[in-house]
Amino acid sequence: MTDLTDLGIAGIRDGVRDGSFTARDVADAFIVKVSQAKALNAFLVETPEHAIAAATAADTARAAGETLKPLAGVPIGMKDLFCTKGVTTTAASHILEGFTPTYESTVSQNLWDAGAGMLGKLNMDQFAMGSSNETSAFGNVISPWKRNDANGVGGNAALAPGGSSGGSSSAVAARLCPGATGTDTGGSIRQPAAFTGISGIKPTYGRCSRWGTIAFASSLDQAGPMARDVRDCAILLEAMAGFDAKDGTSLQLDVPKWEAGLSANLNGLRVGIPKEYRVDGMPEEIEALWQKGIDWLKDAGATIVEVSLPHTKYALPAYYIIAPAEASSNLARYDGVRYGIRDLPAGSGLQDMYAATRADGFGPEVKRRIMIGTYVLSAGFYDAYYTQAQKVRTLIARDFEKAWETCDVLLTPTAPSAAFALGEKSADPIAMYLNDVFTVPSSLAGLPAMSVPGGLDKQGLPLGLQIIGKPLDEQGVLNAGLAIEQRAGFTARPEAWW
Repeated sequence: MTDLTDLGIAGIRDGVRDGSFTARDVADAFIVKVSQAKALNAFLVETPEHAIAAATAADTARAAGETLKPLAGVPIGMKDLFCTKGVTTTAASHILEGFTPTYESTVSQNLWDAGAGMLGKLNMDQFAMGSSNETSAFGNVISPWKRNDANGVGGNAALAPGGSSGGSSSAVAARLCPGATGTDTGGSIRQPAAFTGISGIKPTYGRCSRWGTIAFASSLDQAGPMARDVRDCAILLEAMAGFDAKDGTSLQLDVPKWEAGLSANLNGLRVGIPKEYRVDGMPEEIEALWQKGIDWLKDAGATIVEVSLPHTKYALPAYYIIAPAEASSNLARYDGVRYGIRDLPAGSGLQDMYAATRADGFGPEVKRRIMIGTYVLSAGFYDAYYTQAQKVRTLIARDFEKAWETCDVLLTPTAPSAAFALGEKSADPIAMYLNDVFTVPSSLAGLPAMSVPGGLDKQGLPLGLQIIGKPLDEQGVLNAGLAIEQRAGFTARPEAWW
């Protein structure tokens, strides 16, 4: 029998339904795989009992002749930003170490209601702040990929799996789970997906509830799925999405049947190529892959048009004002009073406790962003920085609205490079922030956007292509992604070394 851990979400779902194997067989196979891959540090908490319980329920329902739930028999990984009832949830931060929620996030509850089981909580950049998964308080996540040196010989440098959803991307790429949840604030689903050769989609802002998801930047955070291919992303997103009255930003709309609507026939689709994304110093391999993507979409029937997004160059600085400002506000709740750690030096008062707890509990990158955010929100600087950044955000959104007059989706690279070695960029925050240069604009505009793998660079590492769509047009994004996926024929996978 085929190794069950080689199957994706659709393959597992369909195999359990037709009796090719049991849900318990699947759960057991992935539980063993997770236990064997601790060197990747992708999982912070393993929950085999949750996966087994969901599998048992699926097998019992099938034996009784009942209609199976949409994700019956499918075990997944859950990013540690989603609160899970009775299971430790830390946002990979020391300040929340030991915190066990008494409630379930809406996204995770939707997935459990659909029949999915949880293999465990996935490591991430602390409070989702990072692009390499090096800011976790519980150690770096390591990509399962290895790069070749100039002579084509395998390199030993540990590579970044991307961030902040690096645990999710590493686990899916290493076949530790067939799919996982991620969150995307400025590219934290798409960039790690590109780095590890998987697919991931950030839906329109408001498609997935933020209730029970630990906040970084509330006007930007959006949950989404990460999986091995476009179809599996569509399946997971259908289960995750939906209106939630507990979230004031949740869209009161029916969830489309994205899987049923998948089509790689793009006749009549207009694909925009934004000229501003041809940045100085972009590697020739990424430029070449972008051209291949254009050719693949033409072959699928699409028409290619050049568009302009003139305010693109201001997106990154605007994002790194708005996101830290919102983080400064959101993270003020972590003070040692209600939950998480409490550092109370002998003879100290309340203010001393606040200071000591936050100094001990937050990592350097989180502290950096809190300080930036507090600064831009302070008296005398609010109008000069935060207000101006919000105006730029409006201009960026208008650029996209103008582009939609002549195109239906946009095609760009996902990231300006392939995966880099751990420690290679962490000393320079600006160099790290530049990883988000292609993903941030669509986040500021709240648009759906997806990364799909397109090929390998000369060192044997994955490169991704990004599709950006109109508001609520996840179907158009998924279909364009499917067309690229079919033509790219990307089947590369990391060789198990862990």
